[in-house]
Amino acid sequence: MRVFLLIFLSQSSISATNLKIIGGDDALAGQFPFAAAIYVRTNDGTYFCGGTLISDEWILTAGQCVHEAVSFTIQLGSSTLAGNDPNRVKVSTSESVIHPNFDPISLQNDIGLIKLRLPVEYNDYVRQIRFLPTFRLQDGASTIAIGWGQISDDNSGLSNVLQRVNLTTISTDECKLTYGGQITEDMVCVNGNYNEGSCTGDMGSPLLQHVGRGYYLVVGVASFISGNGCESTDPSGYTRTFSYINWVKNITNI
Repeated sequence: MRVFLLIFLSQSSISATNLKIIGGDDALAGQFPFAAAIYVRTNDGTYFCGGTLISDEWILTAGQCVHEAVSFTIQLGSSTLAGNDPNRVKVSTSESVIHPNFDPISLQNDIGLIKLRLPVEYNDYVRQIRFLPTFRLQDGASTIAIGWGQISDDNSGLSNVLQRVNLTTISTDECKLTYGGQITEDMVCVNGNYNEGSCTGDMGSPLLQHVGRGYYLVVGVASFISGNGCESTDPSGYTRTFSYINWVKNITNI
């Protein structure tokens, strides 16, 4: 498993070691039919990422999830990673696009896309996310993070069941108090009531806003966590989707 690590003197470090959900609850079957579980293979091994189905052919994820990737095995339609589930769909592909300005050191422009070999068929358990953002996410907004990552610092394994947790966005300036000047306006940081947030295994997973009747916006892509650990009260960091909408649409034609 590759690890991206940034260290800032006198501040918390940022770690992108595949992020997890801390303090979350089990998602219901079919609650997030756009959630993608991605097994990434590189020349160095295999690791796990999350993603968001944004069309019947394209998955939105983090740049670090496609950086140096050779192939992908993707599970759709199931809230669990293992066990019997007739709704689980497995697909493989080797085609991806990384943002041309992705920096694996600073994690700036940490966004990427995976193209499926064939369009997937939609049903109640497999469906693209309804909306991409058309406006900038505001500070203090209510959001939902989902992912299969670790659920504690003491347990290094993935969660078999998709987790969800409510989080609130904070300002760039507030996030800089923890991580320093490498936080940009193209990132968005979120906090929970205590230590809720993302962790190892969650990178690439979506940050969502519920817009009613089961519809969601994907407003962020999980990018980094604190080097102090997932259960620290430091904010979790996401790539701000709105900043890259034109790039995404130009690549995918959606």
